[in-house]
Amino acid sequence: MTRANLEIRPLTPTLGAEIHGVDLSHELDDETFADIKQALLDHLVVFLPDQRIGPAEQLDFARRFGAIEPPHPYFGVVEDQPEVTVIEQDGTPDSDYNDAWHTDVTFRAEPAMASILHAQIVPSSGGDTLWSSLYGPYEALSPSIRDMIEDKVATHDYYNSFGETVLKGPGGLEKLLDDVRRFPPVEHPVVRTHPETGRKGLFVNRVFTHRIKGMSWVESDHILRMLCEIAEHPNYQIRWHWRPYDLAIWDNRCTMHLATSDFTGHRLMHRITVLGDRPYH
Repeated sequence: MTRANLEIRPLTPTLGAEIHGVDLSHELDDETFADIKQALLDHLVVFLPDQRIGPAEQLDFARRFGAIEPPHPYFGVVEDQPEVTVIEQDGTPDSDYNDAWHTDVTFRAEPAMASILHAQIVPSSGGDTLWSSLYGPYEALSPSIRDMIEDKVATHDYYNSFGETVLKGPGGLEKLLDDVRRFPPVEHPVVRTHPETGRKGLFVNRVFTHRIKGMSWVESDHILRMLCEIAEHPNYQIRWHWRPYDLAIWDNRCTMHLATSDFTGHRLMHRITVLGDRPYH
């Protein structure tokens, strides 16, 4: 095992840090891993540049955080490592661009704890990824708005994001019906308490959050759009310009992200998602 000489460089006061002195091609000792995990809790998203590892090594590292999510129901996977999702855009009509703010797989009853993304192919310019803290927007709300949403729950729906695309793809209606049976709408608190830090943050996003329970459609629509707009404010964001072999880890329990589509050419990433627990307030 290797005891790394870590250097943690915060990137903004709100979120984001680079971690230097780590080589994931070697097994890390428990103390080094604990330092990385603590940096993730402190900074919400951390970046480990120039990690020249393969999918199997990425998976070994990811398992240090917990159990790994089964193969994604929509995206492709690495052939011999099905827990490693392939996120790819190559400019063809079949490319899917994740250029809307979202938190990964909130359509699951137990959404992701963390995601680990490893850059394989990146465009020469553009193609950045942005993250937003969900702590800061909640803490910036006026007391009256916080009181209004404090105990609310909202439905999150797989169909919101993937329904129309799955319907048009291979298998069409049959695959969509199977997906919807496996992933029916679930309810999550609008304000989530982080199980490790105890901090509260918003837990809604434009991609999967469907409706706030107990409100009319008009009320729910306006409140959700307001909360998402606040959560997407640049004050709470960080932007990362990818280089080959960069690795990012983010805490899905308190962040959103989007991948920009402002590029031509080819972008290919390997993503592993660590299972989380049931959100609570």
